[in-house]
Amino acid sequence: MRLRQLALVAEDLEQTARALTQVFSLGDPFRDPGVATFGLANTVFALGDCFLEVVSPVADGTTAGRQLARRGGPGGYMVIVQVDDLATERQRVEQLGVRVAWEIDLGQAATVHLHPRDLGGALLSLDQMTPPASWKWGGPGWEQRRGEGHVSGIRAVVIQADDPAAMAKRWGQVLASPVSAQADGQVLELDEGRVIFVPIDRDRAVEGEGIIGMELATDHAPDVLEAARECGLPVEGNMLQLAGVDFRLVG
Repeated sequence: MRLRQLALVAEDLEQTARALTQVFSLGDPFRDPGVATFGLANTVFALGDCFLEVVSPVADGTTAGRQLARRGGPGGYMVIVQVDDLATERQRVEQLGVRVAWEIDLGQAATVHLHPRDLGGALLSLDQMTPPASWKWGGPGWEQRRGEGHVSGIRAVVIQADDPAAMAKRWGQVLASPVSAQADGQVLELDEGRVIFVPIDRDRAVEGEGIIGMELATDHAPDVLEAARECGLPVEGNMLQLAGVDFRLVG
């Protein structure tokens, strides 16, 4: 299993996309017309062979819109994990009593969205690609749209929870992956990437359970941090904050 894509939700799609482009020197994003099914518009950026998506509601009554209202602003929205055998994963999920919120099989790409009320923290999607190195959600020619390459991948996602240990255990069951207590929280280890569960920070502007951070791999941390300062974004150490999420830069 591999942490392959993360999604943010924001009211102002274009402003958020511009900020991400400037700070991380990203290439042109893909805009997927298929997300209109969910009442959304989006942009999808290639970070090496991982992906960062921003979604924004364009219709009433969307899950994304409800999250913006519930949490009081932009933030993390979705975790997409690439799997080798989606049929096997789906069978285990059903045995655990986790509901499927939506699914589709397009041949070269198949996905199962799991009901967030059965997991907590975020919308989790399990996705299988054929061939595995491809990524349909990145759009045609994503390999050529990586910008200057200031970010080479996604290493981790951070989720705050009322009970981090309980949420980590549930995600670990669903993803059949080990969980351990570490210095930075309850850590679920995938074959590639980590999901870190931490207690809720009551001082954050964005409220409640959900994605509050991610770790991005880069060899250009000074350039990224300087660009963030030029955009007027909060910067502390090797971390910057954008769209309600802490982006921690790691080598």
